[in-house]
Amino acid sequence: MPDESDDDVRTLHRLGYAQELARVLGGFSNFAISLSIICILAGGVTSFHVGFCSVGGAAIGIGWPLVGLFALCVAATMGQIASAFPTAGGLYHWAATLGGRGWGWATAWFNLAGLVAVLAAINVGTFRFAVSAFAPGVKPDEMTQLAAVALVTASQAVVNHLGIRVTRVLTDFSGYWILLVATVLTVVLLAAAPGHDVERLWTFTNYSGFPHPSAADPAEAVEPVWPATGSLLWLFALGLLLPGYTITGFDASAHVAEETAGAARNVPRGIVRSVWVSAVFGWVMLCAVVLAMRDPTAVAEKGEQGFVFTLGDVLPRWLALGLCGAIVLAQYLCGLATVTSASRMAFAFARDGGLPLSERVRYVSPRFRTPPVAIWMVAIAAVLFTVYAAAYTTIAASAAVLLYVSYVLPTAIGLIAHGRWWTEMGPWHLGRWFRPLAVVSVLGCAGLVVIGVQPPNEKVAVVVAGMVLAVALGWFGVARRTFPGPPHGIETPRQAEAIAAAEAAVRGGETEARHE
Repeated sequence: MPDESDDDVRTLHRLGYAQELARVLGGFSNFAISLSIICILAGGVTSFHVGFCSVGGAAIGIGWPLVGLFALCVAATMGQIASAFPTAGGLYHWAATLGGRGWGWATAWFNLAGLVAVLAAINVGTFRFAVSAFAPGVKPDEMTQLAAVALVTASQAVVNHLGIRVTRVLTDFSGYWILLVATVLTVVLLAAAPGHDVERLWTFTNYSGFPHPSAADPAEAVEPVWPATGSLLWLFALGLLLPGYTITGFDASAHVAEETAGAARNVPRGIVRSVWVSAVFGWVMLCAVVLAMRDPTAVAEKGEQGFVFTLGDVLPRWLALGLCGAIVLAQYLCGLATVTSASRMAFAFARDGGLPLSERVRYVSPRFRTPPVAIWMVAIAAVLFTVYAAAYTTIAASAAVLLYVSYVLPTAIGLIAHGRWWTEMGPWHLGRWFRPLAVVSVLGCAGLVVIGVQPPNEKVAVVVAGMVLAVALGWFGVARRTFPGPPHGIETPRQAEAIAAAEAAVRGGETEARHE
């Protein structure tokens, strides 16, 4: 076993955990899984109308890089903590270690709920985008959408069940595929654009109330993306949900830390690199979409179908459909990577006794070295969430708010603990920049929460308030007395024996599987 792997295992043992998952991911694979979940071809495409139907091109030209810089601050502060505590629990483990069991409990539930909401949003978005691209005259009902999302999610769970090696090949491919398709899309749109009016990228146009109801056929009326308002500043803030939702999921690099070689260095690099690469490629790609429009107002009138309409308006039909097919594949792989991330979070939380039926959820298959119960649990939960919130923008906003709350909780705790009781850093750290970037992250998250619960996404407020209430009741009613939290390293021979037994169990089962 290479020295680097020995160091990884020793670090994991020091944190109190056994090496049960297969450590087969390199630095690129760790980066690729976060890049695949961020997936500018998923959120950036399916949520395009959320930004454009606020203040037009300025939501892309100005709003996207602003949120990109904010996300980079969050990613950098997360990276420093991840380097010190490279475990599958990621954010949950950081919060519990730095702030105590209660903060770990709260972070775990927000993170897990956010990942479930992201998976739901990705697969609902994939279905709706595919329908708008390949069957524009079809308007599927909620039951059809639910059935399609259930089938897609089940197939992603099956692939994840088969092992991290299978998932690694697909997510590595996904990383290259996203960047390739985004580059091709950018080039062909700029080449086909009737003009290059770059002023669109900083021009504020009030598109609230779009799309308007059809006077000719009231039955075809659709709800506007944003209610009509005269405040361009407020509309601009609402449009920030486009990059706010898209640039999420980069905690995946942390959740697969126990499957990554050189985790203390490769995990923080994967987190930060996935954010800045997505921010840059996504901005250039969406700017190209805005510049390619023949009539921006006509695009706003298309609402959710504005992106597909633009492709069909300026590109040959065969090329537009080919690009849409490539985008759908990227979106499917995005959901696949999200199942990986969410299941590792559920596994880690259950390993410390945080979930109902934890002993079952934390089970690792000796044959595949994956947590199958956790995989299917998050898949089923994501499908059920679409029943509550069928509207795509509500699901997407819920995902963004819940995830960023979970991202910022350990950062806020780290801000207080830094230099006090948190003095031992990992090999990747920010030095004196940690504190100011942590402040920016906390303040930015507070702003995102306020924006994310506005009409027509009132259900997001119900989701967030319900989460806060449920977490508080769960903690003070039960978990404060029963939840042990993460172990504090190998403190007793008994704990060391338990780690050795867990590792022997998966190694023995893996050996038997090879001989079958």
